Amino acid sequence: MTNILKNFKRLLSPTKPLQAGIFHYISPPDDPRNYRLHLRIEGDANGILIINASTVLHLNQTAAEYAYYLVHNESPDNVARIMSERYKINQPQAKIDYLDLSNNIQMLLSTPDLDPVTYLDFERMRPFTGHITAPYRLDCAVTYNLPDSDDPNAAPVKRVDQELNTEQWKEVIDKAWQAGIPHIIFTGGEPTLREDIAELVLHAETNGQVTGLLTNGLFLEDKMYLDTLLDTGLDHVMMIFQSDNETFMTALRNALDADIFVAVHLTLTDNNENELAEKIVLLGNMGVKAISLSAADQALAVSLERLRELVAERQLDLVWKLPVPYSSLNPIDLETEREESLQGEGKAWLYVEPDGDVLPSQGDNRVLGNLLQDEWSSIWEV
Repeated sequence: MTNILKNFKRLLSPTKPLQAGIFHYISPPDDPRNYRLHLRIEGDANGILIINASTVLHLNQTAAEYAYYLVHNESPDNVARIMSERYKINQPQAKIDYLDLSNNIQMLLSTPDLDPVTYLDFERMRPFTGHITAPYRLDCAVTYNLPDSDDPNAAPVKRVDQELNTEQWKEVIDKAWQAGIPHIIFTGGEPTLREDIAELVLHAETNGQVTGLLTNGLFLEDKMYLDTLLDTGLDHVMMIFQSDNETFMTALRNALDADIFVAVHLTLTDNNENELAEKIVLLGNMGVKAISLSAADQALAVSLERLRELVAERQLDLVWKLPVPYSSLNPIDLETEREESLQGEGKAWLYVEPDGDVLPSQGDNRVLGNLLQDEWSSIWEV
């Protein structure tokens, strides 16, 4: 899958970019594939293509233009003529390039359990550069409440004096969609403590947004609850690993058996490096495809690197750009890859607190505005 669209690297950039905007396509009722495409073209003519509200591809200028014609259901011959004139290439080659993109998208449509986070980074240029009209992802801390078994001081509950209700969160989600934000992450606290979390996921999916859930995972032990989430169209889940917790292991097995991409987060401490190495092997053998790592102390950098190497050896993806739900075991200020992550904070993603306040990222407490109260243009000034 990593070779998809590589052929577009060799293409020249058009001298006159397409007009920026958001475009969409819904397959006709008699099409058995029953799919939908959303395309966002930026002012610099690069774009993102959302496939079935579950996969986000970052496209360079040329690939974005091919996607534009695909969304508008243009015939291969017509696209070949247009692209031949704009790119000064022969029409047969332009037609092949267009059909290649179309075929690649069809392959994605038929591939189960894609990693939306990995595909969100499907960018053929240096990340976090250039002007974009909106971030690619919005991390929504829908609550800072934690399970009774957790330290209540582990989440910054004193930062907020209210929690948005269901309709208010829907308004936030809609404003994000109208701004062109294709990916919504529901986190916390523990987001599954909210009775309306499935309703909020469904609302975002109905818009056409990719959705993810970051959770301790314990509620997923209940298969009926998990099915409720799956029925919303939830695209991926990251579960916070809990060693020797049989409820968690049952929940993880349930999630792995379901049609959803699963990542697991582990926290390195002074005395669990050997244990985590064993757990990473175990998780890989169980079918986990992605691992997220953080460390409880900067002095553990060498040990953390050894675990990163193990993740690579086991051919697992390393997830480092997602926020970790606040809990006593996962201090946000010590997340791995913090320095590299800073490049994307406030640019590629934003973070919304339970009261609607917008921060550049989790742990960066500069308030940019409130999504419920302020205009998007006053919040997004990148």
